[in-house]
Amino acid sequence: MMGKRRRRTSSATSSSSSSSSSSSTTFDPSNPQHLFAVTLAALSNHEIGKPTSEANLIIQKALDHLLFSLLSKSPNSIMQTLHAPLISLLPVLITSKCSEIACSGLEMVGAASLFSIEMNEQIAFDDEIVKGLITAVASSWRNVSMAACNALLDLFTTSVGRCKLLEHSAIDNLIFCFLQVPKSSTPSISLVMEQLDGKTFFTIGFTEDEYIISLLHIVIILINDCTLDQLRKIARGLTNNLSTYLAKLWAQVHKHIIIDTVQESEKRFYLSNIRTNNFAESLFRLSMEQTFTQPSNFQEVETSIFHDNFESFIVNHWEKSPLLLKNVSNASLRDNVFSTFSQFLKSKDTVSSFLECLLQNLSSAIPIGSDELDIISFLNEARENIGCPLIYQQDIRVVKTSNSKHEKHFFHGFDVPYILNARDISRCEEAYNDGYTFALRGMEFRLKDIAAVSEQLTSLFGQPSTGVNMYLTPPNSQGLARHRDDHCVVVCQIRGVKRWRIFPNPCPQLPRLYENVDYKFEGENENEKIDGCEEFLLKEGDVLYIPRGFPHEACTVTNDDEANGNAEFSLHLTLAIEIEPPFEWEGFVHVALHHWGDTCNLSSRISCDSSSHDLDDMIMHLMHIAIKLIGNIDPTCRKACLAGAISYPLVTEDFLQTHQRSTFNHLLSIINSSCNFNDVYSNLEVAIRKNEDLFENLRWVRHLDQKMSSIAMEDLFHFVVHQKDKVEAAFMEAKSKFCNEVVFDDVVRHYSMLLGKYRSMRKRYMNGMLALSCV
Repeated sequence: MMGKRRRRTSSATSSSSSSSSSSSTTFDPSNPQHLFAVTLAALSNHEIGKPTSEANLIIQKALDHLLFSLLSKSPNSIMQTLHAPLISLLPVLITSKCSEIACSGLEMVGAASLFSIEMNEQIAFDDEIVKGLITAVASSWRNVSMAACNALLDLFTTSVGRCKLLEHSAIDNLIFCFLQVPKSSTPSISLVMEQLDGKTFFTIGFTEDEYIISLLHIVIILINDCTLDQLRKIARGLTNNLSTYLAKLWAQVHKHIIIDTVQESEKRFYLSNIRTNNFAESLFRLSMEQTFTQPSNFQEVETSIFHDNFESFIVNHWEKSPLLLKNVSNASLRDNVFSTFSQFLKSKDTVSSFLECLLQNLSSAIPIGSDELDIISFLNEARENIGCPLIYQQDIRVVKTSNSKHEKHFFHGFDVPYILNARDISRCEEAYNDGYTFALRGMEFRLKDIAAVSEQLTSLFGQPSTGVNMYLTPPNSQGLARHRDDHCVVVCQIRGVKRWRIFPNPCPQLPRLYENVDYKFEGENENEKIDGCEEFLLKEGDVLYIPRGFPHEACTVTNDDEANGNAEFSLHLTLAIEIEPPFEWEGFVHVALHHWGDTCNLSSRISCDSSSHDLDDMIMHLMHIAIKLIGNIDPTCRKACLAGAISYPLVTEDFLQTHQRSTFNHLLSIINSSCNFNDVYSNLEVAIRKNEDLFENLRWVRHLDQKMSSIAMEDLFHFVVHQKDKVEAAFMEAKSKFCNEVVFDDVVRHYSMLLGKYRSMRKRYMNGMLALSCV
């Protein structure tokens, strides 16, 4: 590999060593005042700009002294405090018509930026220097433009330097400059592995010119430091063109990561300081606001999955009972809403080639907190893992089950997250032939047509997102053991035939998302018929709905008659409708309480003698606890709220609105009649004793109002204990007023805004991940 970027030091050193013996030197090079005076005088000379002029030689010698002092970093360096007059000369120097002076000025900017944090900030806060750097990057003199790139990279060693460049909207100019530079139509890359703090990173080597790669590095650093607003302000044309270039290059980078190609001996590659994860992060960020999915036709999605019977499905089966929707037309799911995915499947000659091609081109879907609404904060925390290949258990499982109970994994024997590599992926055929099922999570982040269906289903059910998993099972095999899910599942059979057994929910209530749903067998034999067990045979184009909490298992058929004489593999997609806490009915009531408390003046309506504002906050927190307690025992509170669902045909819309309003009024009546202060007080007391936080699962409420106060459990309990009678009276009065005054339609608007925040976050994440998919 060629070396990383180098700084010119020889001229500074030689000039310094010769200056003491030069009879023509009439100033003290250790005196900043002398340096400033001589440099200023030379700049004022009318001959400035001529490469051979005496003024230019004097300026060059003065700059060499300054540069040497900066590079030496000696304790007594004259640059321990860079005088303001000298800084004021830098804009003139770095924009000089003499390339040698401009280069020296730029090198001095870079060296000063590295000298100390204080000096770096001095440089960054000088608008004229920053503007000069941006101009110099586009210089027609390659030595000047390269020196400017180096100076910027040195300035970027502090966050202040990066922020000041972004404040000057430099990113548009720099991206434009990068796009204008002639580049290879088919650039080649290589990777070099490095270890840092026990972690492995890959640095990219390019065959491109050093200037192009340095400029790309600058652009990547700035993109990865942008706020969401700053990213939005980048010209759309620049974003699209740069994204296209990065995506093309990312396909090569990802391929090298997968196959672990490290070519340190290749001399033709220029080794950059760009890491693969930083490169991937830039592509992710640029893609967040782009449109990757064309919205699927609503009627097409509803017809393909629910056969135009969505209202009947909601009334009779949603969160209640399984439902098989047979494919009654010649068209199947794989020919309409999942057509692109089906075409990809058909394009491969064998199952193993399909799997290898798919897995080689996918990146890991980084886990994201359910309540995370700040995509930039998420990226800052996850940046080391962005663009990582598939991680076993997190993204993919290769598993088979014997006797419905015992799962066996093809890849095993590791305790830490295991990243699949090319050798693992090449064993797909071996695993498939041995009866292992491939379970791949997050398909909505992998393929655009699946993402489009996911978005439509999300809107249909009024939820933030819908997950999609792929299951490919060999003939005569079972993948996952019998289990329960904490989310509803819509199974879409794409290829082959599969037999399903679904058992009644063993619990009286629906499981909540992230709740423990471990299923324990009751000792039945494999073929024993359990009361309430239903069996379904899914063929291509069929859809099966399984409510959350219902144990189920599936296998490819062993009866030739059922498979029409063909023992074939099965491929199906599961659409996971996850009901997150804010979007259960309990969540809707919490939103209603917040909205009611925010719009009415509690302190003027609840009788109290003093500390009315503190009492308002305490009562609202106690009311949230009361709603939480009701939610723990009332089954309706766990059901999905569909108040945020998209508009339907008139008859359906009337039904949904009526049903949602009726459910809300039912919950209000329960709260009004069953909620009492003593239950809240006793639960608060127990929580304090056990050191539990009753608000732990209600942190999302803060998304409704960033200014919402946060009260510690101990403070709340202390307040209640010392003013128990007053608090109880205020609590009962607030409860009654809330239940009688809150308006459903007003809450829906408030609720929809919260839903919109969640959807926006998930959409940005989805777009970023789709950009990293190389399928």
